[in-house]
Amino acid sequence: MNFDALLKVLGGFGAGRGLVLGDVMLDRFVYGSVERISPEAPIPIISIERYADMPGGAGNVVRNLAAMGARAILIGVVGEDAWAASLRTQLEQVPGVQARFITDQSRPTTVKTRYVADGQQVLRADRESRSALSQDAQQQVLTEFARALPESDIVLLSDYGKGVLSESVVSAAIAMAAKAGKSVIVDPKAKTFAKYRGATVLTPNRHELQQACGFECMTDEEVVVGARRVLAEGICRTLVVTRGKDGMSVVPAEGAATHLRTTAREVFDVSGAGDTVAAAMALGLAAGGDIVEACTLANLAAGIVVGKPGTAIVTTGEITSALRPFNGRAKHQKLFSLDNVLQLARDWRAQGLKVAFANGCFDLLHPGHISLIDQARRTADRLIVGLNSDLSIRRLKGPTRPVQNEIARATVLASLKSVDAVVIFGEDTPLELIDALQPDVLVKGADYSVEQVVGADLVQQRGGRVVLAELVPGHSTTETLKRVGSKDRS
Repeated sequence: MNFDALLKVLGGFGAGRGLVLGDVMLDRFVYGSVERISPEAPIPIISIERYADMPGGAGNVVRNLAAMGARAILIGVVGEDAWAASLRTQLEQVPGVQARFITDQSRPTTVKTRYVADGQQVLRADRESRSALSQDAQQQVLTEFARALPESDIVLLSDYGKGVLSESVVSAAIAMAAKAGKSVIVDPKAKTFAKYRGATVLTPNRHELQQACGFECMTDEEVVVGARRVLAEGICRTLVVTRGKDGMSVVPAEGAATHLRTTAREVFDVSGAGDTVAAAMALGLAAGGDIVEACTLANLAAGIVVGKPGTAIVTTGEITSALRPFNGRAKHQKLFSLDNVLQLARDWRAQGLKVAFANGCFDLLHPGHISLIDQARRTADRLIVGLNSDLSIRRLKGPTRPVQNEIARATVLASLKSVDAVVIFGEDTPLELIDALQPDVLVKGADYSVEQVVGADLVQQRGGRVVLAELVPGHSTTETLKRVGSKDRS
């Protein structure tokens, strides 16, 4: 697989605009521990410690689109209840996502509550309605879909069988998308795939394909035979079958199938993995990649997300790190995942080397950035640079930033001789990253005081030091953008 071609496609993720229509839900995780069995019945008693709520279903698809740098519109149906209010509030906090919900007072907002004890899911309780929408609600959904279609590059239908994607809604949505020249990716849940006729790509899992074709699909050959049976009905152009530990199979209507093996090192939680696959694949196609390139990136994303707890998301930086094994020049690559950079820092310390850390957005790299990085490198034997993700920058600086996506910014940083490693972080501050890395030296610009530097106390408590780098006057990304804007207006 061509590394540069995949990196080019991945670099285009941030320009994508996805339109997601489907079943939205709230995923609630209840965490605790089990120390005894109930005297009332042979069931565990969970001592609840904390809760975590996040958008699920189609809501998780748009979370993944946003995490990969894209913008997204979400259309779904919710009830008139506190769960819907929570869902709206959470999605409002995701930069680049617009939630355009239809409220149906006759049905509840779908909620999936998972009880996790000592790291193991022991129970799931669902609050939902699977009945079809009323004719009025269906029309409202399609009206909103038609309004959003011109604002989008690609369409994703996220079917969880909760009643939103009825045959009539799916048929009308696919027809509108086709007329507008937009590809349609469908994550199906129906026992047969007939209602998705006209879609570009269907992404069933192995079990869903077996239901649709009527026989077991365990081996590569069986998967291809089952997929060909569906394709022979003219339902879609390509079937992408997700197969858990066996990876993913791409079966087009014409041409040979491609089997992509799994990249997961450890499976922690498969919740929402299909949402991540659909999002990454859609952005890969929207960025100009072919179906195999898009699926290669989606397969890598899936391998990352199942190693995270809960309904998780994946960033383009994490996917880029996972791309390194495909590159013949891998030893020269400097972009690392969190796990890999932690191991790298441990290895350096074992060699008796001092590690420095600096962080920032590094959007439109200028002489001030170069000076800070060079000064940071001179304080230690190795320098790790923490880079704010696109999503993080949008939260901090607004929807027009960053100017360059995280892949472009990381690539430029990695090209600098003074930089030994780059790691992208999604939080608003690098505090968690600093806590995990435990650098010997923490470097920030002299426009901060030591007391203002995030993580300074952690570094100093461990015997490290904080260095304030001298500034280069007259250089600022914000001021540069203002100058560019004023020239454009003149």
